[in-house]
Amino acid sequence: VQLVESGGGLVQAGGSLRLSCAGSGHRFSNYAVGWFHQAPGKEREFVAAITWSGEDTYYSTSAKGRFTVSRKNAQDMVWLQMNNLQPEDTGVYYCAANGVGSLKLETEYEYWGQGTLVTVSS
Repeated sequence: VQLVESGGGLVQAGGSLRLSCAGSGHRFSNYAVGWFHQAPGKEREFVAAITWSGEDTYYSTSAKGRFTVSRKNAQDMVWLQMNNLQPEDTGVYYCAANGVGSLKLETEYEYWGQGTLVTVSS
């Protein structure tokens, strides 16, 4: 499975971005997908996750109420809608697939994209 993120860029505080994660491979629609954020000089951390069916979603405390994860399996796509972005949201965002167990742990994911950079100016 290969994952390709897109949609990052420069935005002012309070603005929005929609990140996309395109999956390839015949089993992508069977996988849970997570989004992770790595701020400059910091460890990568969980942002949001969605089960294979899309029925269940999970968010970090910081993302809850501002970000929304969704997917369309027919298109092998997962999105992360990010609203009210703040400077602390700056960093590289990665999508990951085949999460099992706790979807908030990056060690539970087998496949990773290359990341897309989000920069939020104050």
